[in-house]
Amino acid sequence: MKRDVEEYIKKQQPQIKEMLMKLREIFVKVLPACDEKIAWGVIVFGKSKFYLAAMKNRVHVGFSIVGLSSDEVKLFEGSGKTMRHIKIHSLDDIDEKRLVELIRLVDEKASCVEH
Repeated sequence: MKRDVEEYIKKQQPQIKEMLMKLREIFVKVLPACDEKIAWGVIVFGKSKFYLAAMKNRVHVGFSIVGLSSDEVKLFEGSGKTMRHIKIHSLDDIDEKRLVELIRLVDEKASCVEH
Protein backbone atom coordinates (compact mmCIF):
# COMPACT_ATOMS: atom_id res chain seq x y z
CA MET A 1 0.00 0.00 0.00
CA LYS A 2 1.35 3.41 -0.94
CA ARG A 3 2.11 5.73 1.96
CA ASP A 4 -0.43 8.40 0.89
CA VAL A 5 -3.18 5.76 0.61
CA GLU A 6 -2.22 4.37 4.01
CA GLU A 7 -2.37 7.87 5.53
CA TYR A 8 -5.78 8.53 3.96
CA ILE A 9 -7.19 5.35 5.50
CA LYS A 10 -5.45 5.87 8.85
CA LYS A 11 -7.03 9.29 9.43
CA GLN A 12 -10.62 8.01 9.07
CA GLN A 13 -13.05 7.09 11.84
CA PRO A 14 -12.84 3.39 12.86
CA GLN A 15 -16.00 2.24 11.02
CA ILE A 16 -15.01 4.08 7.83
CA LYS A 17 -11.44 2.77 8.12
CA GLU A 18 -12.73 -0.84 8.32
CA MET A 19 -14.92 -0.35 5.25
CA LEU A 20 -12.06 1.24 3.27
CA MET A 21 -9.71 -1.63 4.16
CA LYS A 22 -12.26 -4.27 3.12
CA LEU A 23 -13.13 -2.48 -0.12
CA ARG A 24 -9.46 -1.93 -0.96
CA GLU A 25 -8.83 -5.63 -0.33
CA ILE A 26 -11.53 -6.49 -2.88
CA PHE A 27 -10.06 -4.13 -5.49
CA VAL A 28 -6.55 -5.55 -5.01
CA LYS A 29 -7.89 -9.10 -5.28
CA VAL A 30 -9.85 -8.42 -8.48
CA LEU A 31 -7.28 -6.10 -10.09
CA PRO A 32 -3.92 -7.18 -8.61
CA ALA A 33 -1.83 -5.21 -11.11
CA CYS A 34 -3.82 -1.97 -10.97
CA ASP A 35 -2.30 1.29 -9.83
CA GLU A 36 -3.39 2.88 -6.56
CA LYS A 37 -2.91 6.49 -5.52
CA ILE A 38 -4.54 9.55 -4.02
CA ALA A 39 -6.18 11.84 -6.59
CA TRP A 40 -9.16 14.20 -6.26
CA GLY A 41 -8.57 13.83 -2.48
CA VAL A 42 -9.63 10.15 -2.49
CA ILE A 43 -8.16 6.70 -3.21
CA VAL A 44 -8.09 6.04 -6.95
CA PHE A 45 -7.52 2.69 -8.69
CA GLY A 46 -7.07 1.42 -12.22
CA LYS A 47 -5.93 4.56 -14.03
CA SER A 48 -8.77 6.54 -12.46
CA LYS A 49 -11.59 4.16 -13.42
CA PHE A 50 -12.42 3.64 -9.72
CA TYR A 51 -12.33 5.53 -6.45
CA LEU A 52 -12.97 5.03 -2.74
CA ALA A 53 -14.16 8.16 -0.96
CA ALA A 54 -14.61 8.39 2.81
CA MET A 55 -17.73 10.37 3.67
CA LYS A 56 -18.93 11.29 7.16
CA ASN A 57 -21.06 8.17 7.71
CA ARG A 58 -20.36 6.01 4.65
CA VAL A 59 -17.96 5.22 1.82
CA HIS A 60 -18.63 5.91 -1.83
CA VAL A 61 -17.22 3.42 -4.32
CA GLY A 62 -16.91 5.25 -7.62
CA PHE A 63 -16.83 3.86 -11.13
CA SER A 64 -16.14 5.38 -14.53
CA ILE A 65 -19.25 5.14 -16.69
CA VAL A 66 -17.59 6.37 -19.90
CA GLY A 67 -18.30 3.68 -22.51
CA LEU A 68 -21.01 1.85 -20.57
CA SER A 69 -24.50 1.33 -21.98
CA SER A 70 -27.42 3.25 -20.48
CA ASP A 71 -28.63 0.05 -18.79
CA GLU A 72 -25.17 -0.50 -17.27
CA VAL A 73 -25.03 3.10 -16.02
CA LYS A 74 -28.30 2.46 -14.15
CA LEU A 75 -26.41 -0.01 -11.91
CA PHE A 76 -24.87 3.00 -10.14
CA GLU A 77 -26.10 5.95 -8.08
CA GLY A 78 -25.53 9.63 -8.72
CA SER A 79 -25.87 11.89 -11.71
CA GLY A 80 -22.27 12.41 -12.81
CA LYS A 81 -21.50 12.47 -16.52
CA THR A 82 -18.27 10.46 -16.24
CA MET A 83 -18.35 8.83 -12.79
CA ARG A 84 -21.12 7.27 -10.69
CA HIS A 85 -20.97 5.46 -7.35
CA ILE A 86 -22.52 3.03 -4.93
CA LYS A 87 -22.86 3.86 -1.23
CA ILE A 88 -21.55 1.59 1.49
CA HIS A 89 -22.96 2.33 4.96
CA SER A 90 -21.40 -0.54 6.95
CA LEU A 91 -19.23 -3.63 6.61
CA ASP A 92 -22.43 -5.68 6.33
CA ASP A 93 -23.46 -3.48 3.41
CA ILE A 94 -20.54 -4.75 1.30
CA ASP A 95 -21.89 -7.22 -1.25
CA GLU A 96 -18.58 -8.63 -2.45
CA LYS A 97 -20.09 -10.66 -5.31
CA ARG A 98 -21.91 -7.63 -6.74
CA LEU A 99 -18.90 -5.40 -6.22
CA VAL A 100 -16.61 -7.84 -8.05
CA GLU A 101 -19.08 -7.95 -10.96
CA LEU A 102 -19.19 -4.15 -11.15
CA ILE A 103 -15.39 -3.85 -10.98
CA ARG A 104 -14.97 -6.39 -13.78
CA LEU A 105 -17.63 -4.70 -15.92
CA VAL A 106 -16.05 -1.27 -15.59
CA ASP A 107 -12.50 -2.58 -15.96
CA GLU A 108 -13.46 -4.30 -19.22
CA LYS A 109 -15.73 -1.70 -20.81
CA ALA A 110 -15.17 1.78 -19.37
CA SER A 111 -12.62 4.36 -20.36
CA CYS A 112 -10.35 6.16 -17.94
CA VAL A 113 -11.38 9.50 -16.52
CA GLU A 114 -8.83 12.28 -16.88
CA HIS A 115 -7.78 14.08 -13.69
